[in-house]
Amino acid sequence: MNAETIRLTRTVKGAGCAAKLPPGDLDRVLCGLDLPVDENLLIGLERADDAGVYRLSDDLALVQTLDFFPPMVDDPFAFGRIAAANAVSDVYAMGGIPKTAMNIVAFPRSMLDLSVLRQVIEGSLAALREADVVLVGGHTIDDPELKYGLSVTGFIHPAKILRKKQLRLGDKLLLTKPLGTGIICTAIKAGMADEAVTGRVIANMAALNRTAAEVMAEFSISACTDITGFGLLGHLAEMAVDSGYGLRVNASLLPHYPEALEWAGMGLVPAGTYNNRQFRGKFVEFAPTVSPVVRDLCFDPQTSGGLLMAVAAGEAERLLAALHNRGVSAAAIIGEVVAEPKEMIIVA
Repeated sequence: MNAETIRLTRTVKGAGCAAKLPPGDLDRVLCGLDLPVDENLLIGLERADDAGVYRLSDDLALVQTLDFFPPMVDDPFAFGRIAAANAVSDVYAMGGIPKTAMNIVAFPRSMLDLSVLRQVIEGSLAALREADVVLVGGHTIDDPELKYGLSVTGFIHPAKILRKKQLRLGDKLLLTKPLGTGIICTAIKAGMADEAVTGRVIANMAALNRTAAEVMAEFSISACTDITGFGLLGHLAEMAVDSGYGLRVNASLLPHYPEALEWAGMGLVPAGTYNNRQFRGKFVEFAPTVSPVVRDLCFDPQTSGGLLMAVAAGEAERLLAALHNRGVSAAAIIGEVVAEPKEMIIVA
């Protein structure tokens, strides 16, 4: 890394992966607003999901999403690649195919050379090419903190949309990427992560969820989401609340970075972890045997995390084998949909 890239994460105030605005705050902001109504809007703010969906015809709909955040790594090319992989992931989580993207850039031109921004965009383009997505424009502002992301548009058949709240009793829960990126990113910023760990977590965050999405399209998936800033339990809560079912998670089966547990035990936990616990903890019951560091792992905010799928129980092992055969090596069955306790998550 050169001198410019070493300073990249120092342009942001927080540590680790960027935390989302707590869902309770957003609910208060939107409460009572007179939202436009359109019969072709299949998924919008009134039924918040990973992306919005607008029907164009009986067999074609648009999937639209937007995501951006400050850098969590010092390599600008890697940051751009991660941001793009993260942005297109919401389309995959809905069961769609991403097609176009637009840049969103906040750049501190008085602090960083424009070559840094060029590297960020080059990294993004590398991921977009891999996803067969074309960049069609964007918007850039001068800002004291570097932030980058994309708005992404994709296509989907209106009858094949995967929503968060379509769980079926007995479904198995399957996660495709390891947990702990928030903790690892905090350690990276603290200078405690070596090149091997840093390289491994960057590679996972930069990896598209495209292969996982292509594989799951061949199976009976009832619901899907991707794990990002709300952490595993935050996104599981989004699936469980108002579903009529509960969720049971086996903590010993969770794919994770071993270093994340070590560093969590040392207190290297991002602020987003505490926010996630505060806003979603009431929907979670931990068995006494689940250690404090594993509890932190479950609430750890992720960047460009894996897909979380609910698949028919009889197909779960075949889906897992298919994912492993396609190179999604971290994929694991982590739990199941249960009848009781309703709208609660049991971590045992």
